[in-house]
Amino acid sequence: MAMGAQDNDRGDAQDLDLVPLLVIVREWTRLGCTGFGGPPAHIALLRKMCVEQHGWMTAVEFEDATATTNLLPGPASTQLAIFCAWKLRGPLGALLGGLCFIVPGLLIILGLSAVVLAKHPPLFVLAGATGAGAVAPAVALSTSLGLAASSRQRMGTTRPQRLRFFLYAGLGLAVAASSSPLLVLVIVACGLFEIFLRRARALKAPKTLQSWLPVLGAPLVGVGGLSALAWVALKVGALSYGGGFVIIPMMQHDAVSVFHWMTAAQFLNAVALGQVTPGPVVQTVAVVGYAAHGVGGGLLASAIAFTPSFLFVLIGARHFQAIRTNPTVGAFLTGAGPTVIGAIAGAVVPLALGLSHLWQIPVLCGAVLWLMVARRGVVSCFAFGALAGVICQLFGLSL
Repeated sequence: MAMGAQDNDRGDAQDLDLVPLLVIVREWTRLGCTGFGGPPAHIALLRKMCVEQHGWMTAVEFEDATATTNLLPGPASTQLAIFCAWKLRGPLGALLGGLCFIVPGLLIILGLSAVVLAKHPPLFVLAGATGAGAVAPAVALSTSLGLAASSRQRMGTTRPQRLRFFLYAGLGLAVAASSSPLLVLVIVACGLFEIFLRRARALKAPKTLQSWLPVLGAPLVGVGGLSALAWVALKVGALSYGGGFVIIPMMQHDAVSVFHWMTAAQFLNAVALGQVTPGPVVQTVAVVGYAAHGVGGGLLASAIAFTPSFLFVLIGARHFQAIRTNPTVGAFLTGAGPTVIGAIAGAVVPLALGLSHLWQIPVLCGAVLWLMVARRGVVSCFAFGALAGVICQLFGLSL
C-alpha cells in the first residue's frame, strides 16, 4: 500500500475509499492527544504514522510536504497534519484530520485557562504556572539560536548577504524588544526587500505592492473588542513565519500593553500553557482569547488563527511542488526568516520584564542551562519550571 507513482494532481497513495474517515478521526485524535513537544515531535509522529506504520506516503513525499509547509505562514506542523489527511481523503479528510489534531489541545488549554486566569486560582496551580512562565524567555532565546544556522545558510555566504542577514535580524530584534506593533510590517518589508534584490527584473513592482495592501491595512481593523481579538488571531495564523514561537512578540504587545487583556505575568503563563499542552503550540492564542472574552473569545481566537492553515492546504495542496520551487516565495522567506529569528530573540526582553518574583530568576537561569548547555527538551524544561514554582510556594516564597 505504499505510495508509488500516483496521480500527481492529488497524490493519492491508494483509492481514497480504502482509508475510512473513522481511521483518520482515530489516528489524528490520538496525535492531538499525545503530541507533546511542539513541531519536531508532531513531525516525527506524523512520519511514523503515515510513512512507517501505514505506508500512506513515501518518505520522499513526506519530506517534500514538510519542506513546503515550512514555507507557508502559520503553524507548519498543523498544516502538515492537515495535508497528510488531505492526501488520504481529500478536503473532507483534511477538515476532519485538522480538527481532530487541534481540538483536544484546545479543550485542555481552555480548561487550564479557566483555572490559571481565575480571580483566585489555587495557590499550587498559580505557583506551577508562575514557575513554568519563568522558563519562557529561555525557550525564546534557545529557539532563535536554533533557527539561526539554517537561515544564515539560506541567505548565502557573500558579504552583502551576511550583512543583510544581520540587518534583518537586528530589525526584528529591535522591534520585538520594544514591543512595537509594527512587527508584522517589518517582517513583510524585509521579505519584499529581499524579493526586490533577488528578482527585481522579473517583478512588476506595482502589482506586487498592491497584493500586499490588504496586509498593510489590516491593523486598522482591530480598533477594539472582538475585532481587536480577531486581528491578533489573524496575525498568528496568517502572518507568522518561522514556527510557533514567533507568535509571542506578535501577541504580547496587543494582549498586555494595548488592550490590557492580561498582565505580563499572565502572558508568561499563557506561553507556558501553549508549550505544555498537546497539539499545536499556537494554542497560546486561545489563552489570550479567553483572557479577553472568556470561553467564546478563546474559541473565536483559535478558529481565526487556524482557519488560514486549512485554507492554505485546501486551496494550495495541489500546487505544493510549485510553491516549494518558486524563487519568489524563496526570496521572500529568505528575507523574512532572519527578521523572525531576531523577533523571537527580541521577545526575550519583554518576557523577562514580565517576571514578577525574585525566585523566578534562578529558575530562568536553570532553564538556560537545561536548554542550551544540557540540550534537553522544552516540555521537560517547562515541567521542571512548574515543579520549582510549587516547591517555592511550599517554602513560603511570595506569589
